[in-house]
Amino acid sequence: MLFDVTRSELVDIFGEDRLATIPAGAFPPAAADTEGARLLQHVGVPTGTLLLRQPDADDGLLPLVQDVVHLEESEDVPEGAGDWPVIGWLLDAHLALDPVSGTVHAFGPDEETVRELHTDVSSLVQVTLRLQRLLEEFTFGGDEEAEFERLDGEVDRIRAETSSIDPLPFQDDESVWSVVADEIAMGQRFKGDRPGARSLHG
Repeated sequence: MLFDVTRSELVDIFGEDRLATIPAGAFPPAAADTEGARLLQHVGVPTGTLLLRQPDADDGLLPLVQDVVHLEESEDVPEGAGDWPVIGWLLDAHLALDPVSGTVHAFGPDEETVRELHTDVSSLVQVTLRLQRLLEEFTFGGDEEAEFERLDGEVDRIRAETSSIDPLPFQDDESVWSVVADEIAMGQRFKGDRPGARSLHG
């Protein structure tokens, strides 16, 4: 694992009811006993920005990439990608786990783009944790311009610290995490009764 992520750390920050997991039986046999699958089963991710895929109601399994993406229209599809389980949804991209390498790939909504998004699932959990925590805990003070500069600095710090260990999530401005980070920096993702939303929207 690139990042040391634990269930207790997530519970301390978000509470049990804000964490999502995927049941062990939802993974295809080739992926069920991988490190990434175990993290998604036992550690999970905070809900909000990233949505974990729920198993099919009929057979209890995650869909495979070939079930949700027209692979024949995609370019540079990795070998065997059609059999990877789809583990989540971020913005408008399907996230799939390669059980052999452990990497997480993003399949774009145009069904033509496929890109590596995380070197392993611990990176997925870590980025989700850090950005969701920023949304939960950041509060806007008096001077709006100064507060947005401070927020932008926090987002940049997450980008830089993540990229020093795993360069994939924020590899360029087009990655889905880069888009999410930009939206957070502009104040677009502060919602509900969280401190940031209350201080931003009143």
